[in-house]
Amino acid sequence: MEEEIRLERCSGAALARYVPDLARLRITVFREFPYLYDGDMDYEQNYLRNYAQHPSAVIVIALAGDRVVGAATGMALRDECDEFKKPFVGSPFDIDKIFYCAESVLDAKWRGRGLGHRFFHEREAHAAELGGFTHFAFCAVDRPADHPRRPADYRPLDPFWQRRGYTRHPGLTTEFVWKDLDETAASPKQLTYWLKPA
Repeated sequence: MEEEIRLERCSGAALARYVPDLARLRITVFREFPYLYDGDMDYEQNYLRNYAQHPSAVIVIALAGDRVVGAATGMALRDECDEFKKPFVGSPFDIDKIFYCAESVLDAKWRGRGLGHRFFHEREAHAAELGGFTHFAFCAVDRPADHPRRPADYRPLDPFWQRRGYTRHPGLTTEFVWKDLDETAASPKQLTYWLKPA
């Protein structure tokens, strides 16, 4: 009999016990296309601990028994780092009224079971409970269609995000620096924002 998945919404100090497992999961999932991220455990754990410091932050954790098999993160955009906020300066969108859905990661074994929808639902519900948000947002890395590491069976998540009510905004982009699996040094990557009215 297959294990049931349960979701937990965690904030603040409750996150601490999950940080190592979440860091390993992020490194594993983000090695896949399109991120191709050559991850670092110390960086990942520091990144995740940041969520414990902001009252607006949430991590939705998917558990199979006691095993962490997935997670989705989010916080008020105003609490995020400058790289995330910069594209919205001078835009029609108010940074103070945007809830940022940072990422969703899920072990490959558990994909295709509706957990992606549940991750978005839980983050959006958390933002609604906080109140004061007019939009949800996230950003996704841009990779060319002919990228040499693009798998033949790769399916972009655009249709999934569109079904959730999100719209891509090509004028809202940011850059982050990380090391791809086939790079000798980190390089900047462009990410484009998707938004949805709250």
